[in-house]
Amino acid sequence: MYKVFIDGKEGTTGLKIYERFAKRTDIEILLIDEEKRKVPAERAKMINSSDYTFLCLPDSASIEAVKLCTNPNVKIIDASTAHRTNPDWAYGFPELSAKHRKKIASSKRVAVPGCYASGFASLVYPLVKNNIISPDYPLVCHAVSGYSGAGKKAIEQYNSPERNIELDSPRLYALTQEHKHLPEMALISGLKYKPIFNPYICDYFSGMSVTVSIHTRLMQKKLTGEELTSIFKEQYNSSKFVKCADFMGQDILSENFIAANTLAGTNNMQIFICGNDERLVLTSRFDNLGKGASGATVQCMNIMMAIDEGTGL
Repeated sequence: MYKVFIDGKEGTTGLKIYERFAKRTDIEILLIDEEKRKVPAERAKMINSSDYTFLCLPDSASIEAVKLCTNPNVKIIDASTAHRTNPDWAYGFPELSAKHRKKIASSKRVAVPGCYASGFASLVYPLVKNNIISPDYPLVCHAVSGYSGAGKKAIEQYNSPERNIELDSPRLYALTQEHKHLPEMALISGLKYKPIFNPYICDYFSGMSVTVSIHTRLMQKKLTGEELTSIFKEQYNSSKFVKCADFMGQDILSENFIAANTLAGTNNMQIFICGNDERLVLTSRFDNLGKGASGATVQCMNIMMAIDEGTGL
């Protein structure tokens, strides 16, 4: 029986992790007294009594939590941005490569990817790794997400009967081009420069699609859409949760639309490659609360436990 502490259980990601453990018989959840959940000494007690601690906290609180850990046997899985570009931490996206999976399995410190970064890396990492585009390719990324990804305050705003009419429409944000996921998007994907990133929060609860477009004339290897699809199918062929559709999504899409909420409630990710001989559009869709957050954390823990990575998912 593993002892698990969720530091920040009250947040959206923490609650989802807690829900995913509801039917697990191999896990004992350590619960902190509500009145003491922000008391460092009490948090330290919980962390150091656990086998696994999940950090579902703001960056500064996650950094503090790691410092509170004095038990060398405790394994920490961080859902914040704080450690995603730290080379001492494993990056929690096992499908990217055997090296990523091995580091997760052997590490005591795992940083789970940001939701947008998960989609972006799933598309761009294979492009750079296979020398299909150069590391300095001027990428532009567009993405849409359900409002659950914006946290408690946003959820309350969207659920309010007196909400602003602007919330009925998709809303572009991160206007300064300094979104907190950008450093990992560039680093993990092997890019020399951050992409232009345009994320939208939309009027539905959960689900996400992340899209990048490439000009075939700027490819280092000029490939057709079918050829590029074959490379992506091979990349994710052995993956339990990440799959690449046939070119133009012919095996999945019933219409020529890619909805962003189709995989809500799952830990799955689907990749689509569409377009023509001149321009190709790559899209990754998944649940921002699943493979983009709580599902990914549980998957990483399962890998660290050396059990079926889909347990509880």
